[in-house]
Amino acid sequence: MAIKIAVAGAKGRMGGQVVKSILEDDNMELITGFDPSGVGEEIAPGIKISSPDEMDKVLKEVKPDVFVDFTNATAAVENVKVASRNKVKLVVGTTGFSEEQLEEMENAIKNHVPAIISPNFSIGVNIFWKLIAEAARHLQAYQYHVEIIEMHHSHKKDAPSGTAVKAAEIISNRLTKGEKKFVYGRHGITGERTDEEIGIHAVRAGDIVGDHTVLYAGIGERLEITHRAHSREAFAQGVIKAIEWIKGKDEARIYSMDEMMRELEHGG
Repeated sequence: MAIKIAVAGAKGRMGGQVVKSILEDDNMELITGFDPSGVGEEIAPGIKISSPDEMDKVLKEVKPDVFVDFTNATAAVENVKVASRNKVKLVVGTTGFSEEQLEEMENAIKNHVPAIISPNFSIGVNIFWKLIAEAARHLQAYQYHVEIIEMHHSHKKDAPSGTAVKAAEIISNRLTKGEKKFVYGRHGITGERTDEEIGIHAVRAGDIVGDHTVLYAGIGERLEITHRAHSREAFAQGVIKAIEWIKGKDEARIYSMDEMMRELEHGG
């Protein structure tokens, strides 16, 4: 039986790509989409975009198995609450959340529904996070400076990207025991760089889908680990995997992409 899916942010760049990937998958059925723009438009034969204001009513009527969110941080928190109340499993790829918003979502999810939340659903990016953690582990005994450079299209609203923030957190867990000594860009007379700080730099230009580089700079050399997304399909295919995986989960809590990938790698 096909997995029944609702998508919030169905008219957005990422949400639109997810809709396209769902429609191309024989094991999935798009049953509704939400977006404040284009209400009433068809996104598939017989499937019209609903207003987010009607979300509770629509979810009660169509009863999806999985709710996918690619909106913005403020909208996503409310969407997660509505989906959780309706016992719909969650896949959330929205970024830019504050600590308070993340806590609010966690409270809505726990003991209600299984959910997988990630700032990036690309399989390659999730391997990239493992590689930078391993590099940091090997280099922590030496004085290598770490800088993170991320590039996205000119329409991306949050900066730095959720992927870059997670990269910084992964590295700080290795180098400074989780103490976040992040420096966001530099301007003017900044003084001498400390060994512990991690520089994070955001570029917004053109139609760049998503580039992330972690640079480890030592004396006389540097090591760079880079992930480049050629199209949003890379992220959407990870979302499709996450939908399939979370559909099979019963424990009501937040799962990570790392958990999913480890289970799938071991034949789960």
